[in-house]
Amino acid sequence: VDLDAAASAFYAKADSLSHCAIVSSLDPSHVKIPRRPRPDASIHPSPWRPHVAASNRLICWSSPQGADFLSSLESHFPQQSVFRLFHVMLQSLDVNTRSNYGAGLLRFTQFCDLFAIPETSRMPAPSELISLFAAHHAGHVSEKTLNNWLAGLHFWHIVNGMPWNGDDMLRHVRRGFTKLVPPSSKRAKRPPITLEALCILHDCLNLTNTFDTSVWALASIAFWSCCRLGKLLLPSPNAFDVSKHVSHQVLPLSISSLNNGTHYSTFHIPWSKTTLSLGADISITSRDHHTCPLLALLNHCTGSLGIPSDAPLYAFRTSSGWSPLTRSWFLNRCNQIWVSAGFPDMPGHAFRIGGATELLLQGVPPDVVNTQGRWKSQAFLDYWHQISS
Repeated sequence: VDLDAAASAFYAKADSLSHCAIVSSLDPSHVKIPRRPRPDASIHPSPWRPHVAASNRLICWSSPQGADFLSSLESHFPQQSVFRLFHVMLQSLDVNTRSNYGAGLLRFTQFCDLFAIPETSRMPAPSELISLFAAHHAGHVSEKTLNNWLAGLHFWHIVNGMPWNGDDMLRHVRRGFTKLVPPSSKRAKRPPITLEALCILHDCLNLTNTFDTSVWALASIAFWSCCRLGKLLLPSPNAFDVSKHVSHQVLPLSISSLNNGTHYSTFHIPWSKTTLSLGADISITSRDHHTCPLLALLNHCTGSLGIPSDAPLYAFRTSSGWSPLTRSWFLNRCNQIWVSAGFPDMPGHAFRIGGATELLLQGVPPDVVNTQGRWKSQAFLDYWHQISS
């Protein structure tokens, strides 16, 4: 990102800085349009809280103190320096993280509206107000949800130059909150996709169809390479981002072989949850089995010849050209087959769990499984400990 050019372009059209304008400067070609609020997401009208997408609330929602902080910055520093400050802070959070944090800011605002907390008393939020907000939701939401809400509220204070007053009172509230989490908010353990389920998927897909071929390539790689689907798939057809999603530019694949005749290949993804923009290398090893992920990927590449190099890797041919494979299309196709075969509806993370479990059952050393799945901790051993066979 050329921040100087972005700042110059911004100030050519605006005389003063605003948080909402900085949000739009991040990606002017893709402005998020807010949806109509759900009945449980309404707040009292306020000029400090415009109707924006959840991912933009942390920046666009402000307060009298936040406005004073922004004015103070502009009076002491060049406008381009202030622009750079907020622009860089925004880059510290992924869009999905900003959406999750924005939900916390919404709930905090609703809490303050409910008890008629004055605008000037909401920021910086006193320790008592933060603790009351957390305690208000005890027994109704999960600990993870509360942590996201408080992290969002904390970031909102940082952006507006206000101190964060989370202290001992909040620490004890959070401890009590954990003990009061309702059973309905505790997610059941995700079942792993088994090798048997993967075989059934292979047998029931029509591998002469380019859509099913792309589904199979993705399924076998997600399983044997222990991948998160978010690394390989798009959330929606128009969500492709070359800085985050792998494209056809990784083709043609370079295939190497070991002394024992095993073939392998790798391709690089530009972004991952743990390494961010450093990305990661996805390692694909051939297997003497009809679920071989390397063969599945090569078949997909053959069927997608002629698709532009800047298209997503898992794009498939259609009657009108091509289309990217999305997460919902992929999971719907897999579960259509599995449910009809008597399996439960499987979530996306079940591929990563199932692949790690199968590799461990086959005697692959745990450190190799750890490397294959690109884990940065020993969390994957939870799958090992849960194996009952």
